[in-house]
Amino acid sequence: MDGEATTIGGIVIPSTDPVFLAVVIGLHIPLGIACVVTGASAMLSRKGRGRHSTWGTIYFWCLLALFASATLLSIMRWSENYHLFVLGAVAFGFAWFGRSALQLRWPEWVRLHISGMGLSYVVMLIAFYVDNGKQLPIWKDLPHFTYWLAPLIVATPLIVWALLWHPIVLRMKRAAHF
Repeated sequence: MDGEATTIGGIVIPSTDPVFLAVVIGLHIPLGIACVVTGASAMLSRKGRGRHSTWGTIYFWCLLALFASATLLSIMRWSENYHLFVLGAVAFGFAWFGRSALQLRWPEWVRLHISGMGLSYVVMLIAFYVDNGKQLPIWKDLPHFTYWLAPLIVATPLIVWALLWHPIVLRMKRAAHF
């Protein structure tokens, strides 16, 4: 890369390379937004077939595409972005784990699905904040380590609640005792 930067909407993109910019603007940003929206929609919709599974499927495939674009961007600027590749791999790995637990009906599949999909969403947000936090209002005034910890601190109680008290978890637990 040439060491120069491009600023779009107040966000500094550390490149002027047209291919890099095309991938960031044309693919990566729209995919990231799609993941945030579809993941939240899946989490907030009634569980089971229908909206939850539709939003969850869209989230999974958008996350795979987001990981693919992050991989390409990381390769183009490896020394600066290798950690974003690792975060993308971890996020998609969690989603794959969560989806596999559901599809293959592993023992405790509900909890494994909740854990995998929830953690994939959290790690995706961590990657966003690690890469962009220094440019965001409020976030730019926080120490760098908070970009890594804040999403975990917010999400951990929500995931733990779902693992212990979600109605589907309780229903599965009751069914196992009969």
